Amino acid sequence: MTQLRIADAAELLGVSDDTVRRMVESKRLAAHPDDSGRLVVAGAQVAALAQELARPAHVGPVADESARNRMCGLVTAVTKDKVMAQVELQCGPFRVVSLMSREAVDDLGLEVGSVAVASIKSTNVVIGVPQ
Repeated sequence: MTQLRIADAAELLGVSDDTVRRMVESKRLAAHPDDSGRLVVAGAQVAALAQELARPAHVGPVADESARNRMCGLVTAVTKDKVMAQVELQCGPFRVVSLMSREAVDDLGLEVGSVAVASIKSTNVVIGVPQ
């Protein structure tokens, strides 16, 4: 299962490290030390919290747009059949859904709580994993 350090969870949730620590202290998130002694939280738990905290941002007038957009987020759901798969990401306030081959999902190791990057161009959403 994916484990995230406090700083990584904070960045993905769009809050400070201290906010995540307070969430741990108040039992909103469960944390435990990893093999190196650093505090980590379960990626799946952070993904659920990201969905809970997500609020659509107000979109005002758009002056300019780019055809290339990349959003880092957490996998919140993976639905697979024999050939195809649907992957849902929570990227800050945005929910992004991608349809791809089951083989691609398996090769990327995508599961609830995994960190992934959605690259969006036109109607295609391509999912990758950060280095």
